[in-house]
Amino acid sequence: MKMQMVTCVAPVNIAVIKYWGKRDENLILPLNSSISITLSPTQLRAKTTVALSKDFEKTRIWLNAVEQNPDNPRLQNIIRKIKHRAFRCNGEKNGQANKEDMLNWHLHICSENNFPVSAGLASSAAGYSCLVAAMANLFEVEGDLSGIARLGSGSACRSMYGGFVEWDLGHCSDGSDSLARQIAPCDHWPELRALLLVVSEQPKTVSSTLGMQNSVNTSELLRSRVECIVPRRLAELRASIAEKDFEKFAQICMKESNQFHAICLDTYPPIGYLTEVSDQIIALVHRFNKLCERLKVAYTFDAGPNACLFLMEEDVPRFLSLIRHFFRPVNNGPENFIHGLPVDVPRVTTEDVLNISIGVMPDSIHYVIYTSVGVGPHKLEGSEHCLLNDKGYPKRCR
Repeated sequence: MKMQMVTCVAPVNIAVIKYWGKRDENLILPLNSSISITLSPTQLRAKTTVALSKDFEKTRIWLNAVEQNPDNPRLQNIIRKIKHRAFRCNGEKNGQANKEDMLNWHLHICSENNFPVSAGLASSAAGYSCLVAAMANLFEVEGDLSGIARLGSGSACRSMYGGFVEWDLGHCSDGSDSLARQIAPCDHWPELRALLLVVSEQPKTVSSTLGMQNSVNTSELLRSRVECIVPRRLAELRASIAEKDFEKFAQICMKESNQFHAICLDTYPPIGYLTEVSDQIIALVHRFNKLCERLKVAYTFDAGPNACLFLMEEDVPRFLSLIRHFFRPVNNGPENFIHGLPVDVPRVTTEDVLNISIGVMPDSIHYVIYTSVGVGPHKLEGSEHCLLNDKGYPKRCR
């Protein structure tokens, strides 16, 4: 069987200035611009293999070893857009076949995440950006691809770049200028680290798509935020990143998270993504910052109870000692509690415990992922990375 195959990985991004609400549902055009941080794909990534062959009878897709419906409108839109750009730009490919014939061949797509899906950890952003990157490599499409990734999931456009990324609101009705761009590379702030605290691996109670629609229709706070607050915060956050001013960055980060969840509660019926454990994490961060007499840790929560904490590398061991104490792992064991970058976590000090003084919630955090700012999507060379076998079917399938 003659077959062309490409495998790519793509990262998760965590929004600091939040995207919540669309002005156009079909084109996925946001109400406001947003800024995110791309996390290292070494610890959190989607991996996708795309194969193309004239022998495939139909397009098929597998996600985490389970076959999915390939007629998903967003998926089909991305496939159509990539093929259209490939036909327009490339002509014939390697003399093997007429490009138009190849674009009519079917695809086999296999994707895996190494983190929970639908739990508020930007799985759709990583997944769709990875699909776009793999298909662009397969069809030799170049140039900015964030506008195509946006059609799969709005936040996916930000995962097309590493480092610190802004998704511009845009003003054109066709969405042609609603694109992502890198505002600082991944090595701009080398001391910055992230801790992802996985409180739940279950799908969120209200999908982001439905939640956004309800907020746009019912939240007065959302309208005020878009008009009055976001433009100022965008400028302030850009400056804090450029100057590597962590205290200013941390304040904006936490206020943005708080306001996003206030909008969710201002939605009718209200949406409650945070849990008691989430509230306890927030309390821990604020009490730690008060103890240190400066902002050393910042939290942000997307549409789910799982926290992303930003802090400097030098503060990671001490803060992890507090997480391990107040959310101590019992059933899973301490050896399986912290994943990702290597770190030596000291014993928590009695002074810190007494000064923080919050309740202990054993086993309420499943695990912690320790990571850093990372690069955007990239291609993996070598058949050992492929998720499909030499016949174009998943190597692992349920």
